[in-house]
Amino acid sequence: MNWEGVRAKGVGLLGWGLVGSYFPFVRCVREGTENYLQFRRQGKPIIFVFWHGQLLSLVHYHRNEGIVVLVSEHKDGEYIAQVIHRHGFGTARGSSTRGGVKGLKGILRAAKAGKDLAFTPDGPKGPRQEFKWGALVAAQLTGAPIVPIGLGADRAWHLKSWDRFMIPKPFSALRIRYGSPFFVPRDASEADLKAIAGQVQEKLKAFTLELDPAEASIREELNANG
Repeated sequence: MNWEGVRAKGVGLLGWGLVGSYFPFVRCVREGTENYLQFRRQGKPIIFVFWHGQLLSLVHYHRNEGIVVLVSEHKDGEYIAQVIHRHGFGTARGSSTRGGVKGLKGILRAAKAGKDLAFTPDGPKGPRQEFKWGALVAAQLTGAPIVPIGLGADRAWHLKSWDRFMIPKPFSALRIRYGSPFFVPRDASEADLKAIAGQVQEKLKAFTLELDPAEASIREELNANG
């Protein structure tokens, strides 16, 4: 028997139950939803990008939308995959560090089928808030817009993991912000991709700094520790 697979499925079931029972006690406000709803009305797939540490809240608030997420082939990625499958997401397995070509092929198939896509561009192992280019390549090949998402809660726990994984506290106020779309031209050069990556990275960092009261102190701590 594959005990690792059984354990991953157990984690998925437990995560599904905990998330579903927890988030009704969090007050959520969404800002800038028109930045992605305009494309859904046109039937065009969207590429959402957000930091790895902000995944939990978005799993709940975008559940059952059929979004396909690029998930690492690492063991931890299997746990994440099991949780998000139970929330109505699809997955393409791979990352910039492991199974990258396989993951990109899965993402492109999903976009061709009209599915929205999601990337955590600093995953699966960091560095924290450093934008890797996978989402840009997908946008270049599909023509889909990149919509950055930032969020923060007035009261939250931040784990001591590499991404400072955020869990809003019960009865906290959560804000989710959707930014203006970025487009990657089909003929974009490496210099173009680098410039766009920098722009999206700075937008995501700015959102987090503005929406998450703990972000400034987290950055100070990480800078102090090198």
